[in-house]
Parts: sequence; C-alpha cells; structure tokens
Amino acid sequence: MSVFIIAEAGVNHNGSIKLAYRLIDVAYSCGADAVKFQTFKTENLVLKTAQKAEYQRQTTNQLESQYNMLKQLELDINAHKKLIDYCNKKGIIFLSTPFDHESIELLNKLELKIFKIPSGEINNLSYLRQIGLLRKKVILSTGMSTLKEIEDALIVLTRAGTSKKNITILHANTMYPTPMEDVNLRAMQTIQDKFGVEVGYSDHTLGIEVDIAAVAMGATIIEKHFTLDKTMDGPDHKSSLSPDELKSMVMSIRNIEKALGSSEKKPSKSEEPNITAVRKSIVASKPIKKGELFTETNITVKRPGTGLSPMKWDNIVGKVAQRNYQLDDFL
Repeated sequence: MSVFIIAEAGVNHNGSIKLAYRLIDVAYSCGADAVKFQTFKTENLVLKTAQKAEYQRQTTNQLESQYNMLKQLELDINAHKKLIDYCNKKGIIFLSTPFDHESIELLNKLELKIFKIPSGEINNLSYLRQIGLLRKKVILSTGMSTLKEIEDALIVLTRAGTSKKNITILHANTMYPTPMEDVNLRAMQTIQDKFGVEVGYSDHTLGIEVDIAAVAMGATIIEKHFTLDKTMDGPDHKSSLSPDELKSMVMSIRNIEKALGSSEKKPSKSEEPNITAVRKSIVASKPIKKGELFTETNITVKRPGTGLSPMKWDNIVGKVAQRNYQLDDFL
C-alpha cells in the first residue's frame, strides 16, 4: 500500500483564496495525495482573551490576541466549495481539519470522506463522538497525549460507530518546530503494537529526514506543513516546508517505498547478471594429470562463477581426476 502523503496547507493561505489556490497547485505538482486546510469558526474555538501559543507569539504580532489572529484565517463555506472544486479539477484530494462542532457539520455536508482530528481535540468527548457517529475514515493526531488518552479516544470513536479498521493514528508532537530530541519516533510503533491500528506521522520538525525515517518504520500516512514562502506573515510559515522541500520529501518517500520491497530475500533482477561475474568457481591451480588426487594445493577458486561452486570444495578434495587439467581449467 502506498504511503498517503498529506500536504498540510493549514492556515498558510493567510485568509486569501488566491493563495489557497496556489497552495493546491504546489501540493499537486509536488505529488502529494491530498492537500489539507483547517475549518473553524473562531468564536467557537477560542475565548477572546485566549493567549497565543509560544510559537505563535514568535511568528506573529505579539500584541494581537489568538482570537484576532485566527479570525483573519477563517475560510467560509463558499471558499470551501471553491477549493473543493479546484482540487477535484486538479486531481488531488481536499481535506480539512474541523476544530468545532459546526465545522464538523459543514465538512460532512460537503461530503468529505476522511475526517482529520487534531491533537488538541483528542480529549474532547463530544467532538470525538460527533465524528465517530459519521462512520467515515478517521485520522487521529496524538500530540501531547498519553497511551491512555489515545485509548480513551479510540473507545469514544468506535462506540459511536466508526470501525477500528477505518482509523489511522498519527504520532505527533505539537511544538513548531519540534526539537529532534522530542520526536520520539519509536512511539509510533508503540501505538501500533498497543492498539493494532494503522499508524502514521504528523511532522513539525524542520527538514524531511524524520518523515523518511517514519516511512521506513511503517508509517502509512505522512502529514507535513508547507508554504509558498517561509518569510510570509503568519503563525506556521516559518516551520513549514518550501515547495522545493515538499517535492523532495515526496520523491524521497516514494523512493523509500520502492526500497522497502518485500520481506523475501533473494537476488534482485538488477543483480542477477552480476552473480556469475563476481562469484567464483573451482579451478585447477596447476596442471593435474588424469588419476591424480585433487588436493588443497592443486585446486583453487577464481572468477567467474560459471563452473563448480566453491561450496563443493570438500566434495572435490581427495577425489580422483577423471581427465587432464591445465592451469585455470574449470573442474
């Protein structure tokens, strides 16, 4: 199964439909399977007095509230419809993360087949239940959470009606950017072993190497933020991939998929011609007359491997030569 690569546009459109179109273009041209935005009503998401996260304070106006910042980044229903139509025309899947009950309803009405649950909602029982009742495919991010919290969320989703086989759990860290020492990529495998579900990785590190490692470790979904320009104003641009980096990540993941291959160990098609060229055969190391014994001193092994295998050495030593051999003759 091919890794499902989600190019996370998030709020990097800065509230502009034109920038959102360009983000879709980039995601498509880079080979991502889906491009994901964020759906929310600011008044349903945060209090007007809510403070920004530390990384948001570092990348946006510190005097601006989280409410005012998010209000400028909303996408209304008409924008959603336009972006969905544009994605359909381009041939890339449109996804969006809902952050409140009204947004879940909106995305369901727009017939999204996959619902992404962000890390911040993993302990939001009514939110989880509402998504679980839809019985759609679910991608659950688990930043900041414990195994117990993941288990509790799974129970809510499955009891509401969503099949466990339709749930993929993403290991994640919610710091932008995530320090390498905090990635803890082995936790992804712990989640898989504990819950018996498909797993993936939602990445907020700088660069692409952790995403590639996650694929090698069994991730079936990779989600990564990208932007048109890292220097743009906005909370997530600085820690997002550039278009060239996104393209490099997708290409690297596709190469890793090919490289993983199957679990069967056998000569590959590309190396089969090398077998005779680099392996050896048993040959005479000096002239041997008919009737002489083959010994450790009159036979040796040399390339190519078109003659008798050196693994037959013990079967040959001590046997009688049935004909004359010249130097380097195959036995």
